[in-house]
Amino acid sequence: MTNPRNVGQLEPDLEAAAGAVDQSGVQEKPASIGIRRTGTTFGIHKKDTRKTGGDPTDYTKRYGKDVVGQEMSSRGRFWLTYLDEALVFDEEMVEMHKDNIDVLLVFAGLFSAILSTFVIQTAQNLQPDYTAVSASLLIELVGYQRAASVSSSIPLSPFYPAISFSPSLADVWVNSLWFFSLALSLTTALVAVLTKQWLHQYISVVSDISPLGRGRIRQYRYMGLEKWQVPMIIGLLPILLHVSLGLFFTGLCIYLFAL
Repeated sequence: MTNPRNVGQLEPDLEAAAGAVDQSGVQEKPASIGIRRTGTTFGIHKKDTRKTGGDPTDYTKRYGKDVVGQEMSSRGRFWLTYLDEALVFDEEMVEMHKDNIDVLLVFAGLFSAILSTFVIQTAQNLQPDYTAVSASLLIELVGYQRAASVSSSIPLSPFYPAISFSPSLADVWVNSLWFFSLALSLTTALVAVLTKQWLHQYISVVSDISPLGRGRIRQYRYMGLEKWQVPMIIGLLPILLHVSLGLFFTGLCIYLFAL
């Protein structure tokens, strides 16, 4: 029989042995702290938005405590915090708008170039074809010479092509639609350039001014964007391009149907 005292002495030894087995048989996972992984989508690396280091929104550590009674001074922590938060908001907003505007500018430029080629060709149908007029007059002149050679009377010419010419209804509709489509496309490009310059001016840095002054200037600029409805104008630009495309395809259908 086993002595109870010996059993009590064996229990610590068994626990130590079990711990040694666990340490030798189980391999700890390496720590992943500080490792930044970035995935890819269709071969394009994603932007890693995770921040390393301390919490950037912990402004109590970034900025020291204000003097009692000076919390709302021109260089107080309140205005520094406001500028940091406003900068994050403005950068995200401006980057989103700039990406949309860049796409619109590229598309509007290519579409206007293609549409101009069609307009140049169809606009000639709105005026007389002077090549055909010259050929008709030449034929008529030959007829006059033949009549004069046989001493016959020469009738008055009833041919006045420049006066009697009138474009067809299809040509009028096609050119009207395409000219209006081109005007909308160029207007979209112009407004896109103006709004992009406005956004560039909005995000420009103001130096040599206290945090209070920079905060007021930023708020003044933001109120200007809201007053002039700049976000709404940027949102209307794709609609203008859609209308321009619709007019172009409508005119194209009329042009092909009239062939």
